[in-house]
Amino acid sequence: MSKLIFSFAVILSGLAFGVLIQTLVNRKAITLPLRLDQLRKGLQKTALLFLNPVAIVGALWAVNLESIRLAALPFNGLFAILAGGALALGAARLLRLEPRKTGALFCCGSFTNIGSIGALVCFVFLGEEGFALVPIYKILEELSYYSIGFPIAKFYSGSEKTENAFDRVKSLGKDPFILVALASIVLGGLLNWSGVHRPEFVRILVSIFVPLGTVLLLTSIGLALKFRRVRDFLKECVSVSLIKFFFVPILASSLAYLLGFGTIDDGLPLKVVIILSSMPVAFNALIPPSIYDLDLDLANSCWFFTTALLMIILPLLLVVLRMMHP
Repeated sequence: MSKLIFSFAVILSGLAFGVLIQTLVNRKAITLPLRLDQLRKGLQKTALLFLNPVAIVGALWAVNLESIRLAALPFNGLFAILAGGALALGAARLLRLEPRKTGALFCCGSFTNIGSIGALVCFVFLGEEGFALVPIYKILEELSYYSIGFPIAKFYSGSEKTENAFDRVKSLGKDPFILVALASIVLGGLLNWSGVHRPEFVRILVSIFVPLGTVLLLTSIGLALKFRRVRDFLKECVSVSLIKFFFVPILASSLAYLLGFGTIDDGLPLKVVIILSSMPVAFNALIPPSIYDLDLDLANSCWFFTTALLMIILPLLLVVLRMMHP
């Protein structure tokens, strides 16, 4: 129960604080030295370029990385993302959605909240050993979004924008967020393999930086969050929820089981896959609808609906994990 309360407290406090600041600024009740978009980017940079990298290095330093089968973990993550997108396209066909809604639904089915909420849940439920596997699981996430997700979203928009998938993928090599994340994985792995003992203060830093990074990221989301009428898109929200919380977890976890993840480190990689493949729509799913003139209200509703369902999903995940061997 304490794990659930802590998870909900971190998630809700981050979002609520961001929404509160946005509301107060818009009503001119307070004046900030920065614009909301500048504050949002500043919080994201602090979390992604400082807090998260330190936590990743510290966690990877101590985790068991001996099994060569962990090399398949990023592809398990990629499979979950692609499966979600494919299922969303199938759902859009069954619902007979127009192209603009189909593109938005695809983004919601594919783009998943791994980095903030997923990482936090792994840390709280599985400890820093589980958190350490999150950056490995999501190595191919950004690449799949820009090389596959954005082009498919653009296809359904009929957009005439000149940007292409190759340019987006090429830009990944210059993205500081991706470079820092990869450098953190490499450094943490080298320290792990070096055999150097990890100081106790590093464990303390990890235990502080993981939830703090999540709070900053969710606060940044709250600063830009726009509420819409979910009831107008109830069928789409339910469809995405079934994809996110039922079909994708079953498919991704089955693949992880077949890869033998259940026999590694007391099933830790399998548990990580179960958690990360059961996360809600990512806030990044709102980006393609924004730039390609897809149905942004639909995407926003699916994000809010699936995130709210965490009140049910997290307790269920905890039950499933406890049913597995310790």
